[in-house]
Amino acid sequence: MPELRSVYLTFPDLDSAASVAKHLVDERLAACVNLLPRALSFYRWEGVVRSEEEVIGFAKTTVDKVDALIARAAELHPYDVPCVVALHPAQALPAYAAWVADETREQGEG
Repeated sequence: MPELRSVYLTFPDLDSAASVAKHLVDERLAACVNLLPRALSFYRWEGVVRSEEEVIGFAKTTVDKVDALIARAAELHPYDVPCVVALHPAQALPAYAAWVADETREQGEG
């Protein structure tokens, strides 16, 4: 079974989240990106506690694509220091893992 990663991301708005998600899928760095709008985030930035609505994203990829996905997401992201964190799923449905691997494989690759 392919080794999967889920990459957790946050965005300031749905437009920027959708743009990054589309790039990641178009470039086969992610098989799928789920976007969950209207999360309320509390955080400290530059010494001040802030609260803002954000969009949460979960990108599904394979272990061999995770570094490229993280780099590309950071490149496209509007934040100076974006939240882009790879999570290691303990288990996955084998058919789903195979689908993620197929969708992140370059055209003509194995």
